[in-house]
Amino acid sequence: MHDILKFLSALSANNNREWFDAHRAEYQLVKVRFEEYVSTLIAEIAAIDPSIGIPVAKDCIFRIFRDVRFSANKQPYKTNFGAFIANGGRKSPRAGYYIHVEPGHSMIAGGIYMPQPDLLKKLRQEIYFNVPEFKAILNDKDFKSTFGELATWDMLKRPPKDFPADFPDIELLKYKSYSVAKGLDDNLILSDKFNATVLHACESMRSFNHFLNRSFEG
Repeated sequence: MHDILKFLSALSANNNREWFDAHRAEYQLVKVRFEEYVSTLIAEIAAIDPSIGIPVAKDCIFRIFRDVRFSANKQPYKTNFGAFIANGGRKSPRAGYYIHVEPGHSMIAGGIYMPQPDLLKKLRQEIYFNVPEFKAILNDKDFKSTFGELATWDMLKRPPKDFPADFPDIELLKYKSYSVAKGLDDNLILSDKFNATVLHACESMRSFNHFLNRSFEG
């Protein structure tokens, strides 16, 4: 991971096409290294959670090139490598496992990020009818010690339509994403504890992902 972090740090300081073109060979090397890591991680997660199948690493890894057409940020490249490991790869609407490597901002995360409205409604219905089970997952000692709380950055301010506003656990239905994340500092990534930490986090969120994926069964 050292070479990956080193390249991404340099890219962050030189986020332009001229620098990238001059260092394209270096990029290709770290890209292959990250792909090899993701291939290994897929197999290890599949041993913990066979429901992901065996997606191909290339289908899980996000492109480093940014779409700047509708963004105020015109920097052409992302300053991270990321992969979403799920049944169907990065384009899957299902809950899965996300690894993000970026100097100072790395993380292992999971769940469902910004689902389409029809799926979001199904997710909320699954929670609405199974609150005790969902709360038990969120309050599991290992889950809480690993992730804390659900990510709250995109919650609704008012109760979602089609659900009673006086529902005792209405706050659980206000999320627009159902996701969790654990930060990974650079020293950890470069240590021999990195892989074990990632896999433990994946195992900790397995029941969470399985609950969310039940929304696809109806």
